[in-house]
Amino acid sequence: MSLPKDDAATLSARWSQGVLLKRDVFSTVERGRFRADGGEVEGVLRRLDQVPFWSFGLALHLFSRERRALTLARDLDVGPKLLWAGRRALVRGFIDGVALHLAKPRGDVAYFRSAKAALRKLHRAGICHNDLAKEQNWLVGRDGRAYLTDFQLAACFKTRSRLFRIAAYEDLRHLLKHKRSYAPEALTPMERKVLAKKSAVASIWLKTGKKVYQAITRGIFNFTDREGGGRRLVNDAPVLVDLIRRNPEVRDTAIVAFADRRVGVGLYAFVEADQSALEKTLRNELAAAKGIKPPEHIQIVHALPRDAAGKPRTEILQLVAMNQVDLIEPMMKSDADREFLRDILEQRKNLRDRFNFEVAEMDRLSR
Repeated sequence: MSLPKDDAATLSARWSQGVLLKRDVFSTVERGRFRADGGEVEGVLRRLDQVPFWSFGLALHLFSRERRALTLARDLDVGPKLLWAGRRALVRGFIDGVALHLAKPRGDVAYFRSAKAALRKLHRAGICHNDLAKEQNWLVGRDGRAYLTDFQLAACFKTRSRLFRIAAYEDLRHLLKHKRSYAPEALTPMERKVLAKKSAVASIWLKTGKKVYQAITRGIFNFTDREGGGRRLVNDAPVLVDLIRRNPEVRDTAIVAFADRRVGVGLYAFVEADQSALEKTLRNELAAAKGIKPPEHIQIVHALPRDAAGKPRTEILQLVAMNQVDLIEPMMKSDADREFLRDILEQRKNLRDRFNFEVAEMDRLSR
C-alpha cells in the first residue's frame, strides 16, 4: 500500500532515511533527518505504506490519534514536537534520550519528579496518553528529564469529564508503578494509595477488554511487543540462548531484537567466548536444530557488559544492535563498560542502517 502522492512528494524532498527503529502491522518507524523550515533536524518518521491491508483500518485510526495528540502537545516540551503530518505519514522531532527500560534510572528521584510534571502538563492540555504502562513509552533524556513518546492510543478531551479524570488517574498510576520499580523509597504515602487502588474502569478492562485485545493482537494479528522485540524475542530467543550455551567454549550469551528492513524483526546474539572462529561453529549447530530460525547476527565478544549483579546489560547491547551508538555514552557507568565498547563497536554485524555521523561518534566513544 503506497503513500498518497503529496505525502510521498514531501518525504522525498525533505526526509533522509536513517535507522529503522520498528516495523509491525501498524506502522514503520525510522529515525533520520528532516528538512524543516529552520534547517535540517533529526526526526522520527511513522509511515503506513508497509502496513498489510487487513490491519490498515486500525493502523490509520491509531495514526490519527497520534497526529491529533502531537498537534495539541506541540509546544508543551514533554514529548516529541510534531514537525510535519500528512495523511498517512508524520515526522516528529527526535528526543535525545533512551527508553526507561534501557536507561534504568534507579534511585533517580529527580527523573520521576520531572515525569510527574510532564504528565501534569499533558493533562492540563486535555491529553491523556493511555499507554504509559510500557516502559518504552517513557524516555530518559540526555538532560535527565522525562519525556513521553508514542501517542497512538492518546485521547484528547475538550473538558475535564469523568472519562478524562479516569484516564488521567490511570496515566498517573502507571507512572507510579515505574517509580516503584526504580525509586520505591521516594514514593509518598499518597502515591502508595494511588498504586493500591485501580479505577473501576481499569479493573473491568483487565478482566474483560484486555483479554479480547490480547486475543486480537496476539492471535489474529500475531503481534507481541515486549520491548519492541515481537514474538521472536519472546518465543525464539530463550530457546536459542539454551542451544548456544550448550557449546563448551561459550561462557555466556545474550540475545536482543532489532528492526530489520527485510525480515521485520531480527535477532542479534552476543556470545561471550575467546575464539572469534566460534561464530561459524555456532551457526552450523543452530542450523542443525530444526524448527527454529537462527539469529540474523552472531557476534563473539571477549566480555559482555554487566551490571552490579553480574547480569548482562542488555540495554547497551540493544542500542548496539539497533545502530543507535550515539545514545550509548550516557549509559557508560564503568571502565569495564568502555572497554566493552572498544571491543565491540568496530566488529558489530548490523551495518545496513547507519547515520553518516556514526563513524565520528564511534571514534569519540572508543577513546
